[in-house]
Amino acid sequence: MTALRFAGGFERGATVTFHVDGAAVRAHSGETLAAALLAAGVVALRRSPRDGAPRGAYCFMGVCQECVVRVDGALRQSCQVAVVDGLSVELRGAV
Repeated sequence: MTALRFAGGFERGATVTFHVDGAAVRAHSGETLAAALLAAGVVALRRSPRDGAPRGAYCFMGVCQECVVRVDGALRQSCQVAVVDGLSVELRGAV
């Protein structure tokens, strides 16, 4: 049996800093915003309109829209946005 490995390893992108509700978060260029938020421990991105339960990224491929946040003033699916230096993110009443 052969293990699945990246030949030669895997190189992450340069470190970038973006802001979530004013707090600085570091990530790697090339990551999606949803993945960077999850890696930073931010799992609740918004609240359910029905019962107020916390909601987070679910499908990570742009189908479910559970990960919608405000990015630089516009509502975007965080799984479809690549992190860049200086990005401004507002969670929609998540916590």
